[in-house]
Amino acid sequence: MAKAYGPITVLSDVTLDIHRGEVHAIIGENGAGKSTLMKLLSGYVCPTAGHLAMAGRPVEFSNSAAAEAAGVVLVHQEILLAPDLTVAENLFLGRELPRGLMVDDRAMNQRAAEVLASIGAHCTPRDRVGDLSLAQRQLVQIGRALLEPRKVVIFDEPTAVLANHEVAALLDVVRGLRAQGVAVLYISHRLDEVEALADRITVLRDGKMIGTWPAVSLIQRQMAELMVGRKLDVLYPPKRSQPPGDPLLVVEHLSVDHGAVEASLVVRPGEVLGIGGMIGSGRTELFEGLIGLRPSSAGRIELAGCPVSRRSVREWREQGLAYLTEDRKGKGLLLDEPLAPNLTLQALDQVHPGLALDHRKEAAAVQQAVDEYDIRVGSVHLSAGQLSGGNQQKLLLAKVMMSEPSIIIIDEPTRGIDIGNKSQIYHFIDQLVRLGKGCIVVSSELPELVGIADRVLVMRGGRIVTELTDDEITEQNIVYAATSGEAYVAAS
Repeated sequence: MAKAYGPITVLSDVTLDIHRGEVHAIIGENGAGKSTLMKLLSGYVCPTAGHLAMAGRPVEFSNSAAAEAAGVVLVHQEILLAPDLTVAENLFLGRELPRGLMVDDRAMNQRAAEVLASIGAHCTPRDRVGDLSLAQRQLVQIGRALLEPRKVVIFDEPTAVLANHEVAALLDVVRGLRAQGVAVLYISHRLDEVEALADRITVLRDGKMIGTWPAVSLIQRQMAELMVGRKLDVLYPPKRSQPPGDPLLVVEHLSVDHGAVEASLVVRPGEVLGIGGMIGSGRTELFEGLIGLRPSSAGRIELAGCPVSRRSVREWREQGLAYLTEDRKGKGLLLDEPLAPNLTLQALDQVHPGLALDHRKEAAAVQQAVDEYDIRVGSVHLSAGQLSGGNQQKLLLAKVMMSEPSIIIIDEPTRGIDIGNKSQIYHFIDQLVRLGKGCIVVSSELPELVGIADRVLVMRGGRIVTELTDDEITEQNIVYAATSGEAYVAAS
């Protein structure tokens, strides 16, 4: 199989076999061609060269509907649901169950409830999708794909937005499909999932197939080195020993509607403050309330020692507090626009000093960001949506840093990106705090919090239940506090 867009080849000479009753993992860096290959196999794009066969017979999929009719379905990385419809209506959209001249809502709700229960989704068929969390929407999307029997199910980063217990439930679903004789293609940047699930592993790099191995023959570090084509440096930078100065930010008794309750925290220069907790614990809501995206109330907020009142996002940014959203596609970037407006939209005064946009300054800012943050693009005129997930995240980081903040809040800094880009982002964060900036990292990935945070606050039920420092910062202690709601107590 091969795929080219004009003169740009994104996938070349990939030969792959997929067996009944196996989980075949496809791994590689962002931009390696994984998603392109999955779209070729599921009829969303047509190959430039090569062919497909099922059970020894040549097949051609003119579109995704033809692939689904043949038993091949793709669970997309992006959420492709109608937010104003209910869960059941989304599951059956385009394939509604009839009842005479009407739609059989009762039957659809009943079948939807069965599918939701089978994948561990904690929502009801009558819930409006727009009211669900990102993780719940992903589970609904998976449920839609599994509504009918399949021969081949392709998962493209299915756990990127799921909490640990939801991940465990999904892995059980995948194992169940394998036991039924379904062939599963599984893309994930979480190599522990690959190690736990896969029977065989295929590695892609720069649009080319590096090889296929039995999963038992590779450990996670070997997988990572095959993905990037080199020996990996240390994933996390060394912890800093710089003594903290006066607080950059003090928040006391911040409450957020439908989110945090009486939350207090301090951020000092030169430190990374980690925020842990299960999905739904109020982590994101806390900081969206702090920066003015949600209604909130606080007893006291100080920035650089000066009391401040609640402010808008723009006012906070002008004061030196910047926020990087967890939802880079939905809230962070303009996917249909080129790099330049995405980068400079929050810092127009730097490239728009008069009545007209200074295109030379804008082009220089884009080139500086591409070089400084290693944003890998064939052309700076590409739209943001054409970048890989890792490069989108680095573009979003560059955009936030254009305003030169003293405090950066980063929600899920490495969600859905490969290990090479993860390492780069961890080192970018380290460089920022070594310059005396303060950084708050909200993360669902426990190794990430352990690897980069100097302190960790753990949330449960909208409240901060404990603070961990130094050797207390372990995955076990974070999980204990997040699930029990009890503060960490050192063993005597």
